[in-house]
Amino acid sequence: MKTASILTIAGVTLVSGAIAYAVYFDSKRRTDAAFRKKLRKDKKKVDKSAASQQAASAAASTASLGPLNITEVELRAAIETVKKEELPASPEAKEQYFMQQVNMGETLCAQGPAFSLTAAMCFFRALRVYPSPVELLMIYQQTVPEPVFKLVVEMTQLDVKTRVEGYWDVFPPKEMNVTAQPVDIESASGAAVRKRVLVATKDFKAGDVIYTEEPVVTALDADLEGKGLYCSHCIRPISPDSAIRPPEGLDKFGPTYCSKECELKSVNQSQGLLFGTTSPVPETELTPEMIAKRAEAQDVFVSRIRAEGKTAALLVARFNTRQVSGELSKMFPGMPGEPATVLGLTDFTIYDHIERLRYLEVTPEEEELVTFRSVLESVLPGLDQFITEERYATLKGQMLYNAYGVYYGEGRDEKPDDGLRPEDKERTRCAVGTARQVGSAFYFVSSYCQHDCDPSARAVFTDTATLRLTATRDIASGEEITVAYVDTTAHPDESVVDARRRRRMELARGWRFPCPCKRCQAEAPAEAEREPAIEDESKIEPAFERKEEEDKETFQAAIDE
Repeated sequence: MKTASILTIAGVTLVSGAIAYAVYFDSKRRTDAAFRKKLRKDKKKVDKSAASQQAASAAASTASLGPLNITEVELRAAIETVKKEELPASPEAKEQYFMQQVNMGETLCAQGPAFSLTAAMCFFRALRVYPSPVELLMIYQQTVPEPVFKLVVEMTQLDVKTRVEGYWDVFPPKEMNVTAQPVDIESASGAAVRKRVLVATKDFKAGDVIYTEEPVVTALDADLEGKGLYCSHCIRPISPDSAIRPPEGLDKFGPTYCSKECELKSVNQSQGLLFGTTSPVPETELTPEMIAKRAEAQDVFVSRIRAEGKTAALLVARFNTRQVSGELSKMFPGMPGEPATVLGLTDFTIYDHIERLRYLEVTPEEEELVTFRSVLESVLPGLDQFITEERYATLKGQMLYNAYGVYYGEGRDEKPDDGLRPEDKERTRCAVGTARQVGSAFYFVSSYCQHDCDPSARAVFTDTATLRLTATRDIASGEEITVAYVDTTAHPDESVVDARRRRRMELARGWRFPCPCKRCQAEAPAEAEREPAIEDESKIEPAFERKEEEDKETFQAAIDE
């Protein structure tokens, strides 16, 4: 196997859990002299181990170990055994666990081929807790006997393959009454665009609630933030007299909440990291210089969000910090924090979900990324390095493509005009139009709802950002479920042709695809044939798309044999 393939697999498998752990290591290395001394000691131990393993590898080759004859069934059983084991929680315990597993693997390698699988399991365990899997795999390649190294690689491959193939077996959860099925949609050029669509797993009558879904992250519209009219977390309508506000100086963003429960959830998920004043690492005091630096970075970040008046950048910031917060809470037992999993799927993190979603290619302004990274760096030195320009752009493109507009009734009328050109306006999936929403929210399952100008369902919000997908007509089991991304009603001053043109223009500007629905075809005027062809510009993350295609080809080849 090529080294590049090995590294790609390792990155897909371990990226989410490594973020906070690597930040911890970087922070400790910079500030703790005793920790640096211990690292140097460990490095010498690894170097010594490398030398001995090279000799052992040479001896093993000379002795002609021969094939190990370990089957895929045995490898899968070994993986399941390791994954069922509870991992240590604290960074110190993980470090000790890592060294124990590496030492045990080395000892077993020296005992001969009969212990190869057991040795590989030890190295696989160590890989699960190491902050830089890329580095560790390279070390393994140089120091571990080749037959054992190949077993570790095969175990890593199988683990990733199981996660990729098994994901759609559990997502969406069965109780949500839908599946996400792949379909090929013909583009304007005639080429097929493969997308996942929601399909009903049972019959529904008009008015039935198909499922409810809680948001992953939310953002109140900028003109409503801090006014005490809506909760900054769940977007529930509230009275200014009953609104709960953080004590002055404890939150730079100035949110208001409907309850202490929402305030606590918000702080634990993202608000504390983004706009708070305390250290995310327990029992760590901030120096006056660190406090001042953090306050300065937060002031610039808040000013930019308010001046821009859009929600996508805030959704991206909250998603990133919710991921980091979840990992930190696993590292430090007793630390308040929200889990990095959703929908009851404990085997998959929020990163596993979002990497499968479609996105739009966008180029965020440099200042937008710089201000966000400055906030992260001020929270914990080194945290900013995990938000690359490419990763930030992809996340923003995913929010722009998949976020829903939260509204009540028929929406509000008093939203101020942002003065932007139509092509520069931010849009969300909102059946009454983005101009009538009160906030934006991002959901994993509902992201797979495709648009139709005559939809079979509607995203309904009664009193919070909890999305109730409600059937607008009878839906049969096995039928695709669609929603309207834009206001598809004909306004009083519009003709049928004008209404069609308006909604298609909004779809092209907001989501960059031509609507192929039956209603658009039926309402098309004679001159519609002269309309410029618009290609679907939404994309899937390249690394995941390639991995899925490789697995598909491998599976097909196995069938053909």
